[in-house]
Amino acid sequence: MATYNSNFELTVEDMDLIETSLRQTKAELAAQFDKTGDSAADADVAVRQIHDLLGRLHNQKVFYRPREGAYVGG
Repeated sequence: MATYNSNFELTVEDMDLIETSLRQTKAELAAQFDKTGDSAADADVAVRQIHDLLGRLHNQKVFYRPREGAYVGG
């Protein structure tokens, strides 16, 4: 039986491209909310799934914070 690959080798640039593409798709689908009918409902589900995926990607990032000195965020 086949199993899922749990080891991915993606670069930072790959992740940036994926996130940018997801954000663009999310924006295009969100624009369909003005329409009525099944397509708007389908777009709503897709936008929620993309939003959740972007959140999971964000939560897996490791952000740099210096050990010494003042941290200036922004």
